[in-house]
Amino acid sequence: MIHRIKKAGDIHAGKWNGLGGKMEPGESPEECAAREIKEESGLDALSLKLKGFLTFPKFLAGEDWYCFVFVIDRFKGELLSDSSEGQLAWIDDNKLNELDLWEGDYIFLPWLEGEKFFSAKFVYLGGKLAGQEAYFY
Repeated sequence: MIHRIKKAGDIHAGKWNGLGGKMEPGESPEECAAREIKEESGLDALSLKLKGFLTFPKFLAGEDWYCFVFVIDRFKGELLSDSSEGQLAWIDDNKLNELDLWEGDYIFLPWLEGEKFFSAKFVYLGGKLAGQEAYFY
């Protein structure tokens, strides 16, 4: 996880997030996830398992955000001691609810343990969760 405490004006300021970012032209979701993990943590993802898809309508400045959610259980390399995005830390799954997360994260993180693929929409208004819906396949 990364504690977003370094960038001025960061919409995620003060919150903990999983690693990730925006896709570059021509990238697949898997290529984007592997690249972002390498850039933000220094680690090479050796296995990526797509677990779900999240939609955040009008999340930032009227933009819709779409997130592919992966679980990575094998990697190599050394965790960076310093990241430009924030403070990196290994967090036990049973401690995630103790972190300052986006409200929707508390809802979808337990789904990562399940066998079903999920698709969900989280609607935020003024930084607060205003609605959500989910589907499991």
